[in-house]
Amino acid sequence: MDKQMKSIIKRALKEDMPQGCISTECLFDVQESSASLIAKENGILSGVEVFKEVYRQVDPFISITFYKKDRDVISKGEVLAQLHGKTKYLLQGERVALNFLQRMSGIATMTHRYVLETGGTKASIYDTRKTTPTLRVIQRQAVLDGGGCNHRLNLSTMVMLKDNHIAACSSLSQAVEKVRQQVNEDMLIEVEVESLAQFMEAQQTSADIIMLDNMSTSLMKECVRQNHANKIIEASGNMVLERIKEVAEVGVDMISVGALTHSYSSLDISLRFSKKMEAI
Repeated sequence: MDKQMKSIIKRALKEDMPQGCISTECLFDVQESSASLIAKENGILSGVEVFKEVYRQVDPFISITFYKKDRDVISKGEVLAQLHGKTKYLLQGERVALNFLQRMSGIATMTHRYVLETGGTKASIYDTRKTTPTLRVIQRQAVLDGGGCNHRLNLSTMVMLKDNHIAACSSLSQAVEKVRQQVNEDMLIEVEVESLAQFMEAQQTSADIIMLDNMSTSLMKECVRQNHANKIIEASGNMVLERIKEVAEVGVDMISVGALTHSYSSLDISLRFSKKMEAI
């Protein structure tokens, strides 16, 4: 696990316990308990290492045994893991650990549904930068666990010229070439288009990827047919689950879905203690 993920977890624990946990410190001392991690609904598991890291930071002596791994299909009622350790530490890490696991599994589950709709086509499902601020690295991992792909990490890793960039320049072509002259030759440039005329213009530039933004399926199909420059084509905008199959069958290479990281539902997973916890 990289330093950024560990730092996110550390901040989450600090947010939840800025001055310790009053409840558990008052009730428990050296008592130990066991607990089971249980799936309350079907889905795709994501966040195993994040869950473990939460407890490592709370108490490195807590024992955790997972029976499932990231990307595995999980079923309602299934025991995913067993935990054992000091009662107070199991309770202190519970909410933060579950918050990460439930949300990552929710994203992975939603991503998996989208990926299934692309079966038999060359299209891949991509995330976007529409992530929860400061949690992008966590949410991007969940997309991968669901079988999706990661788009650009941030504004520094790739050029994307959208409608407002182009509107501020005299033309789409000028915008692309002005950027191309100033970036490294291996830097990818993507340009957003909204019409067939813009698509044809974009083909004549040095852009690597052309994004078809909020186009009808028929218009996307025509752009793919006219792709004589063999540009990578991305479909974006209004990419709801019910539409993914028909968009993928058009022949695009990428389908970006902002909903994966801003409109998902957390997967219901609970931690159940298997023995009575006795207070001192």
